[in-house]
Amino acid sequence: MEKVSWNVLTSTCPSRTSLARIANKWTAMIVIALSDGPLRFKDIHLTVQGISGKVLTDTLRALERDGIVSRRVYAEIPPRVEYQLTALGETLSTPLGVLRSWAEAHIEEVLEAREAYDLRS
Repeated sequence: MEKVSWNVLTSTCPSRTSLARIANKWTAMIVIALSDGPLRFKDIHLTVQGISGKVLTDTLRALERDGIVSRRVYAEIPPRVEYQLTALGETLSTPLGVLRSWAEAHIEEVLEAREAYDLRS
């Protein structure tokens, strides 16, 4: 079987949907939150501040569909549900962790650049 060469810059390439999914701010933050292990919905919601319940639900479903997150329901009363990264999702932990580190390390420079830009405008 011939290996397909995917190119995210090609308009018809399906890899664009994967890039769009992982480049989404909520996806990145959820993956970062789950990098330390499984969490319940409530715990993800508390960790990823600012996300609405609906957006969290929709994003978790999309990540589950893409094979990045798994959802486990425990047969308890009340039911307990945990989310965790799959093996595929784990491959995102390192690059997203690096992006997180970059964002936190360079925010002061970004804020200064924004202020300078705004003063020029």
